Amino acid sequence: MILPGQTIGMVGGGQLGRMFAIAATQMGYQVVVFCETEQEPAAQIAHHCVFGRLNNMDAVEAFATQCDVITLEFENIPAATIAKCQEYAPTYPSSDVLATAQDRLREKTTLQNAGLPVAPFVKVVDAESLAEAAKVVGLPLILKTARSGYDGKGQHRITTLADASDVDWTLCDEWVAEQLIAFDREVSVMVARTADGRTSTFPIFENDHVNHILDVTMIPATLSDTVRQQASEIAITAAEALDVVGLLCVEMFVISSEGGEQVLINEVAPRPHNSGHLTIEACHTSQFEQHVRAVCGLPLGNTEMVCGGAAMANLLGDVWGDETQTPPWDDALAVDGVKLHLYGKVHAKPGRKMGHLTCVGENRDAVVEKVREARRRLTPSS
Repeated sequence: MILPGQTIGMVGGGQLGRMFAIAATQMGYQVVVFCETEQEPAAQIAHHCVFGRLNNMDAVEAFATQCDVITLEFENIPAATIAKCQEYAPTYPSSDVLATAQDRLREKTTLQNAGLPVAPFVKVVDAESLAEAAKVVGLPLILKTARSGYDGKGQHRITTLADASDVDWTLCDEWVAEQLIAFDREVSVMVARTADGRTSTFPIFENDHVNHILDVTMIPATLSDTVRQQASEIAITAAEALDVVGLLCVEMFVISSEGGEQVLINEVAPRPHNSGHLTIEACHTSQFEQHVRAVCGLPLGNTEMVCGGAAMANLLGDVWGDETQTPPWDDALAVDGVKLHLYGKVHAKPGRKMGHLTCVGENRDAVVEKVREARRRLTPSS
């Protein structure tokens, strides 16, 4: 057990590392961040920083020797980096978990072998194998790179086999052809798991996406009690199958069938997740505090909601328009109950996550409208 006063290492200096560091600091931990520059969001607030590239083993060693436990904010980290960290301190998630999370084929196969519901998929390497895969999963289908890719990057919708001519096959040696799922809604389940196997899930998040990027998250999700229980059990089983210590976000499709609604796993992420940001205000324990508790071996916190409904709206760089402009934050914050979280990123670029707005209240639909209205007041064209 790593108690307050000891040092937690965070690999990654982005907004997830920043919000983790805030939670850890509030609990009395020292936080050292490993990232490339002092301008990164987490570096701005950490107690200590070690700067270097992920493949700089001297820098990794200098970082790891300062830590009592190490965690991370993103999964695309070289295995050698995490292996080096593990030489000096317990590191969660482990290099084995990362190896699975970095490879969609390995990830989906692991989940499928655990008896969990995933969309039918086939390994693809070129246009010829794509044609064979289409015979199995049908058309249209979704083609994804087996490695890397997020927020819709590295993905293609294949409606006819002629669409294969638009694919840059040099991006990845292996691809995944997935059956295109006609879903009603997208939800995500955040589960925390400790090294000794204790688990806890948050209320299920309902998510709206725009251009493959999360736009608005709301709770409670509009699910029956049966489906809600099913989704939570699937997330816990996924965390156990992958042997995750820390947090695991399981993104799912809600689909209708003759027997009623059911859920199907889309993707997983072994870290805090964008959809969980609203837990900072909406739950007794935020996802970031729970992450601290999980990797440090502490009792897991109460994840129940403190309100009837909550919502979060992402703020992308588009809100800034011209980078020289300052958005009218006062106009947005004039919407009753809305709170602002900015990540401290230096450059606002279209599509880049720069912050988020949250609101809690007794009525979910009302707080969703409030965060949307607050964001509309920030948009240059509105």
